[in-house]
Amino acid sequence: MSIVMTGGGTGGHLAIIKAVKEHLALQELVYIGSTKGQDKQWFEHDTDFKAHYFFETRGVVNQGILGKGVSLWMTAKATLQALKLLRKHQAKVVFSVGGFSAAPTAFAAKILRIPLVIHEQNAALGSLNKVLKPFATAFISSYLDESPIKAYPIKQIFFDNARVRQNVKTIIFLGGSQGAKAINALALQMAAQLKERGIKIIHQAGQNNIEAVKKAYDDLGIEAEVFGFTDRLADLMDEADFAIARSGASTLWELSATALPTLFIPYPHAASDHQFYNAQFLVEKELAWMMRENEIVVQKVLPLLEVNMEEKSKGLMQIVEKNGSVKIATLLTQM
Repeated sequence: MSIVMTGGGTGGHLAIIKAVKEHLALQELVYIGSTKGQDKQWFEHDTDFKAHYFFETRGVVNQGILGKGVSLWMTAKATLQALKLLRKHQAKVVFSVGGFSAAPTAFAAKILRIPLVIHEQNAALGSLNKVLKPFATAFISSYLDESPIKAYPIKQIFFDNARVRQNVKTIIFLGGSQGAKAINALALQMAAQLKERGIKIIHQAGQNNIEAVKKAYDDLGIEAEVFGFTDRLADLMDEADFAIARSGASTLWELSATALPTLFIPYPHAASDHQFYNAQFLVEKELAWMMRENEIVVQKVLPLLEVNMEEKSKGLMQIVEKNGSVKIATLLTQM
């Protein structure tokens, strides 16, 4: 009997699988994803899985009529493959994190009446998860009151690093490993005034933007810690007293677990505008700030650095539950 994990495409989806599987060491695990997106990059050589499969599939959203037809045909073909694999590995439960690469295996699970557990990362439901929610054995979301598990599955180190911030001595700009032009531009616009205030700059500029952003800081005569991808993100968040970041689900909950007050700038082209709704969840509780890209004005951002961060830090500590990965892993083993 095996636990089959499926879905991905982007790091936000795949990080959930990575966090949960760490607590399933005694289980037989199988991963099924897609040749598109980042699935193979993350898990093709991951020895925690007994087997890995990558179907020729692609997304349906943002495709023309012909493109949608081709995508649906690829999904149907992959669903037949998934049926065979679920039988072969005697799947006792399928854990889906959504994304187009989850569709074939999730559909196959329902056809075979195998329990389907879905994790939705975002406040706005993904297209596939919205369709499958009524058919899921369990539907997990940190934003829904009816969710059986409210804790978001992130690594324990972010909780271990949690501390109450007060005055801003260090700021971190987080545009993701691919970078965010709007956040990069804002950081450079603020740089001179941050230097005047004695505020240290940590800046995730994106892997392809590192040299250009470093040169821009050098031209300004300003020291900054610039990076693209890093496995030290938890430590860098811990060092900071204030963040300016995208509001992908994993980033949002990691910042919250670290109790780091944040100004969120949602990615404007995210599916269903989910980054906006992720950030709004915290903004409505007065635990964060948010600006759309077209609303960014340096003169509106700088006053936030004068705010005492203690109240928001303490509020974030109270809203984030621990052990999300453990709770999900336990649920899967009990199916």
